[in-house]
Amino acid sequence: MEDNFPKAYKEVIEILKHFPKRDINKIPQKWIDLLNRKMDKSYEFQVDINKSLEEQDLLEETKDILANLYRDYFADEKEKANIREKEKQEIEQIEKEKREKYPVDVFKERKYIPNIKTTEVIVKKQSRLIRIKNFIKKILHID
Repeated sequence: MEDNFPKAYKEVIEILKHFPKRDINKIPQKWIDLLNRKMDKSYEFQVDINKSLEEQDLLEETKDILANLYRDYFADEKEKANIREKEKQEIEQIEKEKREKYPVDVFKERKYIPNIKTTEVIVKKQSRLIRIKNFIKKILHID
């Protein structure tokens, strides 16, 4: 699976070059610095100014990044609420499909085995006097 994010960062930077300065100022500088630092500098991408943003040949990752930028920095509160509601519905739909594909009772057929034999480990602790005696014997090489 190819990591297209460095290329997507390059596409986003190139697209942002065509935004008005007042819109660019809405995006935190740290975010733009991150894009510049992580982008694939060898990747060639040119924005076709004769096409709308939807008509551009963009990577899916680029579209996702632009959607997040719009939601976080350009949309008003009403639009943000609508976007979040739509995202919530999409996640719920995905979860519903997962539940249909993978039933909740995946362990239903698993049998429980209650008679597991356990063993008890008993550790005998020597008294301090015996430990000291054994230590001295060890130092003096006495058996």
